[in-house]
Amino acid sequence: MTNLTIHPFIAHLQELIMKDDRGALASLRRGLGQPPGAAAEMFRYVEPYLPQTRSRSQEAAYYLIASLFAMHPLSTSEGNVGTHMAQTRSEGGEDALERRFTVLLAAHSEDLPNYLRQTISFLKSKDIPINWNQLFWDIQNWDDEDHRVQKKWASAFWGRAQTKIETQE
Repeated sequence: MTNLTIHPFIAHLQELIMKDDRGALASLRRGLGQPPGAAAEMFRYVEPYLPQTRSRSQEAAYYLIASLFAMHPLSTSEGNVGTHMAQTRSEGGEDALERRFTVLLAAHSEDLPNYLRQTISFLKSKDIPINWNQLFWDIQNWDDEDHRVQKKWASAFWGRAQTKIETQE
């Protein structure tokens, strides 16, 4: 299920694109691969949207989304990362794609920023838009005990493959 209401922070990022604010996007890209707060240029674009009382993981999600969005601002309101990765399927290259996706699903939250940066870069190379609102929510819920985010991504990725197989029979 996709979140219907766009989070104000995601709306703020999308507004930077509409305004063609290249300076802001460059500042946000400087946070790629950095821990939250390491790229001081990001503060003015992220801090006003952070809740007053926040956890480290919440803060990390804001900074991570901001830097990833600045790298690949193409947006959609549909799907999740599993859906987006499934859109890159091609004849013969599925083993490597599945390995890449499985590693992402198994990522510990501390390693998630690196794997997501690689994934978003890959999706950018394929011109696949990202549901930033959903990804923002998913990152904040990555460590849920029931692994619901990972299950939803897996269902979107492999569920589409199953549908494709059924329609070919």
